[in-house]
Amino acid sequence: MLAPIQAACDRFSISTSNLRVAAFLAQIGHESTGLSQFAESFNYSVAGLRATFRRMTPALAATLGRQPGAPALQLATQQKIASIVYAGQMGNGDAASGDGWRYRGSGMLQLTFHDNFEAFGTACGIDAVGNPDLVRNDPATAALAAAWFWFTNGCNTLADARSFDSITRRINPAMAGADQRRALYKAACAALGIV
Repeated sequence: MLAPIQAACDRFSISTSNLRVAAFLAQIGHESTGLSQFAESFNYSVAGLRATFRRMTPALAATLGRQPGAPALQLATQQKIASIVYAGQMGNGDAASGDGWRYRGSGMLQLTFHDNFEAFGTACGIDAVGNPDLVRNDPATAALAAAWFWFTNGCNTLADARSFDSITRRINPAMAGADQRRALYKAACAALGIV
């Protein structure tokens, strides 16, 4: 797993600074659940759906969300949730198009939406729109998508300024998992000798 991350960091000038490396590792560590998941899960409880997605009405959340004590949601239900909550945004089609599922969070930083897949693919010479599973299933592409998003969204400059929470807002405007991200950043800084 290290070689694809190193190559992506080299390509997008992340590896030129330990501050950048520490912040990048903390963010990908959180977004990918310790580099173990490169695809966004939609196994949401009823309460989780309502808290996470404004588009989810109480009735729809009650119908689609996982009930207390119930097993994981079926794949078809997760696909339906993604298609609803991400419909009509950033190049995604309507819910019936399936684009919400097709372009769900993917890779080490959970690249989301058709337009981001398209821009990443164009920048890196990868057919990410035609084959979005590459971002989810190929570690090199998962790392490259993360580094591209990082670079494109000005995160190198923010890392240099030690503006870690600003980086988190670029990646996840809701600041989900902010405390865990900060803890990972602190650990990465310590490991890299940053004081």
